[in-house]
Amino acid sequence: KQMSVVIAKMHENPGRPWTVLSLADSAGMSRAAFARRFRDVVGTGPLEYLTRWRMLVAVEKMEDSAEGLLAVAQSLGYGSESAFGKAFRRVMGCSPRQYIQT
Repeated sequence: KQMSVVIAKMHENPGRPWTVLSLADSAGMSRAAFARRFRDVVGTGPLEYLTRWRMLVAVEKMEDSAEGLLAVAQSLGYGSESAFGKAFRRVMGCSPRQYIQT
């Protein structure tokens, strides 16, 4: 139940500058216990999960809106198009521009 509450919060506000500590606080757990429990339940670390979720949201935004990459990046908590591009490439295997063109 605690993990579902935290995941719902990440899904509701993916652009928030989440930290493991802030997520642990949302679950009412210590940072270490939360990180361990999240990995056990979800199969990945909380920030890795968040990054993957952000990229799924980014794909949806890039496909369904006329927002530029900078606007998409900023809406998901990235301070620059470059930082967003690096995260996107790491998760999706290509740059955002390459993804859009395929």
